Amino acid sequence: MSKEVKSVEYGLEKIFEGAQDFLPLLGTDYVEFYVGNAKQAAHFYKTAFGFQSCAYAGLETGMKDRVSYVVKQDKIRLVLTTALNSDSPIGEHVKKHGDGVKVVALWVEDARKAFEETTKRGAKVFMEPTVESDENGEVVRAGIYTYGETVHMFVERKKYDGPFLPNFVKWESDYNPTPVGLKYIDHMVGNVGWGEMNTWVKWYEDVMGFVNFLSFDDKQIHTEYSALMSKVMSNGNGRIKFPINEPAEGKKRSQIEEYLDFYEGPGVQHIAVATDNIIETVKQLRARGVEFLSAPPRSYYDAIPERLGEHMSMMKEDLGELEKLAIMIDADEEGYLLQIFTKPVEDRPTLFYEIIQRMGARGFGAGNFKALFESIEREQEKRGTL
Repeated sequence: MSKEVKSVEYGLEKIFEGAQDFLPLLGTDYVEFYVGNAKQAAHFYKTAFGFQSCAYAGLETGMKDRVSYVVKQDKIRLVLTTALNSDSPIGEHVKKHGDGVKVVALWVEDARKAFEETTKRGAKVFMEPTVESDENGEVVRAGIYTYGETVHMFVERKKYDGPFLPNFVKWESDYNPTPVGLKYIDHMVGNVGWGEMNTWVKWYEDVMGFVNFLSFDDKQIHTEYSALMSKVMSNGNGRIKFPINEPAEGKKRSQIEEYLDFYEGPGVQHIAVATDNIIETVKQLRARGVEFLSAPPRSYYDAIPERLGEHMSMMKEDLGELEKLAIMIDADEEGYLLQIFTKPVEDRPTLFYEIIQRMGARGFGAGNFKALFESIEREQEKRGTL
């Protein structure tokens, strides 16, 4: 069983007792990517990950500078946005970073209040509170910058019942591959530069009222060649979790350094999406062409019964099948979890996805870190970036 942070007691009343209540968050509303070709990106997420057509905005809906396709699976909404002209800041973002996450939108009861509370605590303004309306009602949105050029958008939609946002229309398509069982966003991980992790931890504490409920240093997260440090930030109700990584000194270049080099700055490294049946989800994703990191060695799976301890008797999954699919297992005081990581889904070695199934565990798979990072290093070695 992994000992993720000895000083932190699990149990929500302990983890979140320091959380402030000035910014109540209801959940993740959507994640918006700035991409080079939104139509093709939407097709990829439908084909490979089982997302469904949801909404569209572009020239036909009065948008003059961009096109956006919205795809949905259960509670997950992804927005794929492309510039329509060469002098667009959207295009400049893609030129610098490649396809990547621009907006992490948070669902709130009162966007104006969320904006006021965060900006008076030092948040840099991305978008002043703005009322957007159409025949389906109105939405209030306001945005602030977080690390790098990434944005948190506060979305208040209690007076709206349209397909997504005002000026979007329902996107009807004959092509809607079946979902693969993805349910919701479990957490999103950001990479920041050398010595910046604690700065952003303090920013989330002071500006957003989050708490740091798990910490990992380079003694816990390292291989023979590389290391990193990470702290997990969460809001008061635990619905929003943002781990923040920074590089640490090692013999060779870490995955965080590789990301920062190719993304050309801080940004979202990976999105963890939850499933209730990781075996079936991963089988379907593999069949649709999603590439995962290479499997841990056989010795990793041989050691699982000892690592899981008492949780082994509660496991419903077959170890042989988990090994065949390269799914990893870890446990904490609350239960166990199953997880697997894709290879980067962009041409640059930047953004990737984690598929996670929680069986009581609230941790992040600390017992898997060494095997995971060795697998990432094998991919870095192929790319010549280790």
